[in-house]
Amino acid sequence: MPKKKLLIALVLVALVAAFFVFDLGRWLSLATLKARQDEFVALYDANPLLVAGAYFAVYVAVTALSIPGAAVMTLAAGAIFGLVAGTVIVSFASSLGATLAFLASRYVLREACRRASGQGWPRSTAAWPRRARSTSSRCASCRWCRSSSSTSRSA
Repeated sequence: MPKKKLLIALVLVALVAAFFVFDLGRWLSLATLKARQDEFVALYDANPLLVAGAYFAVYVAVTALSIPGAAVMTLAAGAIFGLVAGTVIVSFASSLGATLAFLASRYVLREACRRASGQGWPRSTAAWPRRARSTSSRCASCRWCRSSSSTSRSA
């Protein structure tokens, strides 16, 4: 594994490990939300943009690292920011976090997945059989569907 990929993997593992080692999950619990809801609302009333931006960044990090607590943070967004603002913040933050998780795993694990799958996936549709290139016959011509459809026909 190249040094850059190894460094990214180590940073991601270190961040997730820090979450559990320092017990940061206690801040992402429903009990903590209930106990501190008034403080969060007061802080939001005093600095709405700062709190919304910080909340957005934390939500992106929780989602990108696949740390437990996103469901509680979603509920907290509604309680702190209200229905509309909370929905907008959570929607964009969760989408960005999921995209970052996808990109990080794709970058770090791409070669390992190719090695595990044998020859790997073809880079372009030119490597596919001619029948597989048309959308109407793609499913019928792939080996997985062909094997399952032949068993269903015989049944």
